Order: sequence, then structure tokens, then C-alpha cells
Amino acid sequence: MDVTCIQAQGPQRIVCLTEETTEWLYLLGQESRIVGISGYTVRPRRARDEKPRVSAFTSARIDKILALQPDCVLGFSDMQADIASALIRAGVQVTVFNQRSVAEIFSTLFQVAAMVGQCEQGLALIADIQRQLADISKAAAALRRRPKIYFEEWDLPHISAIRWVSELIGIAGGDDCFPELAAQSLGKNRIIADDSEIIRCNPDIIIGSWCGKKFRSELVAARPGWADLAAVKTGQIFEIKSADILQPGPAALTDGVAQLHRIIMDWSRVHG
Repeated sequence: MDVTCIQAQGPQRIVCLTEETTEWLYLLGQESRIVGISGYTVRPRRARDEKPRVSAFTSARIDKILALQPDCVLGFSDMQADIASALIRAGVQVTVFNQRSVAEIFSTLFQVAAMVGQCEQGLALIADIQRQLADISKAAAALRRRPKIYFEEWDLPHISAIRWVSELIGIAGGDDCFPELAAQSLGKNRIIADDSEIIRCNPDIIIGSWCGKKFRSELVAARPGWADLAAVKTGQIFEIKSADILQPGPAALTDGVAQLHRIIMDWSRVHG
């Protein structure tokens, strides 16, 4: 079977409604296939200069997308169902992934690589990322004490870590304070309504990643009743940019987990 023929049959004009598929296609060397991207895209930075921005997260310029004549639109999560529905009714092929765990992210990456005829390249990149995660996990296993980590995805109301973030915290050497909430796919189901639950957990480290706005550590430290938290008393309050950890794609599995691991290892040298 002619492999070049298979590649030619893959989508040639792709619109990416979220950042992770854009980043992955660039890593695969297939950026020429991308004709439109999300306005939230920052990885890779040059994509913003090279590709038209056609969507936010839960909204999109349907007319602008259709004008690009895509033969494939890639989306993420049930929150983009309305966008997908409008495009499907207009006759556009739409693939919406719904990855929530580390394993599901890897599965999505492979599927996208296969769609553009880059199975071997995709598997090689995935294997490299998996080796990096294994190295981090091995280093974390040597820690004498694992810190309790409260990861905050949003401030008001407080929303705790989504599943892949919770799993990456574990790989990096920490323990998520609210692993039971991480199993909930929707942010509204990960709301911590009562601050006393966080205070009772007494996290050693607090990490914020407020999607769409700057994390304010001083505001976190000043919350009523939080002054005695271990993380506040020792100044262990950090930000990881949402583009590095809240995108379920390459960024979270590389830069995101590396930042988590660095924070944990620095904490361990002093408090472990």
C-alpha cells in the first residue's frame, strides 16, 4: 500500500478549536494543514502570527470557519457541542475529543497523528514524553515525604484540579488534596463551596492556574482563615500558567508536569 497516498487522503485544511491540537500538529511538522486556530492559542507562539483566529472556547465565528473551507475541524469537550453541531449541519467534518486523563491525552495525540498520516512520528514523540514522565516519577518515588497540594483552577468559586492535573501532581511527587473531585469532568462539579474543607486539608503547597486571568498569590494568602495554612506560612504559593497545564495536550505532559515537579522538589529540599 502506498503510504504517500494514505497521507494525501488525510485532512488538508484543519481548523483547531483548542490549543492542544494546534501545538501537536506543529510538533508533528504538519502546521501547513492548519487553516484556523483558537484565539487562546499561545503554543507555539508563532501560530498566532501564521494562522487566522476563528474561535474562543465556547463560541466561534462559524461564518469565518466556513469561509476557510476546512475539510476537518478538531475540538475538545462537550462544552464545544454547540459549535460542533452548527458546523456539522453546514456539512463540515468535525471530530471532538473529550480527553480527561493522562492516558486519554496520549490516546488523543495518537489519533490526531494517525489522521494526518504521521503514526510513526507521533509514536516516537509520545514515547519520548512517556520516558520523561517515567524519569519524573522515578525521582518522585525517592522523596521521603510527599507534599499535600491544593491546585486551584478558578478562584470564585474555588474549583480544584481536573483529572489530568491531579494525575500529573501524583507523577510529580505530590498528593492532590481533592482527588475525589478530580474524577468530575465539569468544573461546576469540582467546586469547593466551603473554605473549611481546604483549611482542614492544610496543604503544604498551593498552586493556582486561573484560566483566563492572572493568578494573585497575595489574594489567596489573605483569605479569611488561611493564614495558618502550611503553604501560606512557608510561602509555598505558586502559579502555573493555564496554557502550560490546563490544555489537555503536549504542554501539560511536558512543561506543566516539569513545573509541578520543580516546585515539589524545591519544597522537599527544605520541608521533606
